[in-house]
Amino acid sequence: MKKLAKVAPSRVLIVISLMALLFGCKGDGPSYRTEQVSKGDIQQSVTATGTVNAVTTVLVGTQVSGTIKSLYADFNSRVTKGQLIALIDPEMLDAQLAQAKANVEKADATFRDADRTLKRNRELFAKNLIPRSDLDTAETSFDSARAQLEQAKAAFKVAETNLRYTRILSPVDGIVISRNVDIGQTVAASFQTPTLFTIAQDLTKMQIDTNVAESDIGMVKIGQAVDFTVDAYPDITFKGKVWQIRQAPITVQNVVTYDVVIQVDNRDLKLMPGMTANVSIIITTRHDVLKITNAAMRFRMTERPAGAASAPGAVAKPGAGAVEKKGPSVWILENDKPIRVAITPGISDGNYTEIVSGDLKEGQAIIVEMLKKNKSQSGPRMF
Repeated sequence: MKKLAKVAPSRVLIVISLMALLFGCKGDGPSYRTEQVSKGDIQQSVTATGTVNAVTTVLVGTQVSGTIKSLYADFNSRVTKGQLIALIDPEMLDAQLAQAKANVEKADATFRDADRTLKRNRELFAKNLIPRSDLDTAETSFDSARAQLEQAKAAFKVAETNLRYTRILSPVDGIVISRNVDIGQTVAASFQTPTLFTIAQDLTKMQIDTNVAESDIGMVKIGQAVDFTVDAYPDITFKGKVWQIRQAPITVQNVVTYDVVIQVDNRDLKLMPGMTANVSIIITTRHDVLKITNAAMRFRMTERPAGAASAPGAVAKPGAGAVEKKGPSVWILENDKPIRVAITPGISDGNYTEIVSGDLKEGQAIIVEMLKKNKSQSGPRMF
């Protein structure tokens, strides 16, 4: 009996401990992950992607057909205005020019003969030696010969111009960024002028053509500052400014965007035509303002926790513990109790939001996530 009396209290203690493990945590409250209200700068921007291009790009073609005889410029060649960059074989056009010249000489001879005939007939008609019809015929022949001479001169000028067009000259000062022909290649200028070279006029000044969504285009204004990066230099942030907002919409799969042109200084020639730019158009910048993480703006308290303080603007629904929230608000922790605070948000940079008004102070703990719910809402844990 003494032995049993000694063992019984131990068993009672074990049973009590097990019950405490199973049901003792029933009243534990939830825990939260918090972040502090901070103070600093915040910047609102519009992001987009675009392509780096030269401000002025000239497509150099040819107005005559023929075979490329010589090339005097290649990729990355620096050229000046009026410089010879290619030559089309002029042999055929030389022959056409010679033929046109011969036609001019023939028409000139015919014209001079008609002129002499007209003068002679006028003298004879004045002496009544020939009828009026002969004089009219001479005048008609003279006018026809004069017209044929002018026509031959025009044909000669066309042949001379075509021969001059065999010399392909650079129309601007710049750099050759594309060459589309080789020596011996035949080019045909029939319905569309073939492109022989693409020349960028000045690569020290570039532009970015960006596609801005229609939901953001209303915030973009001419003259706004722009930060952008390119994949070739991921650690360098380049600067620019909005130069033009084009009115023509660009619709791709029912998505409407607008072309915003950004001017860029490229004195060090790091940027090349065709690069993809990740652009941030700076809309507004606020300095030294209260800001909170956007996760706090998204947090919602669906159940009124035990001990939660009633906040202004919150109305409890009849027969339920849920709180109806009116307007933007966040939840802060004071003495381990969540309290709802109404706020007026300002601009946002995607990560943080400015607080324009509200009962918040720098350093306050603000709830961003519930880590552990009230265990009274679930059944006892079983081992």
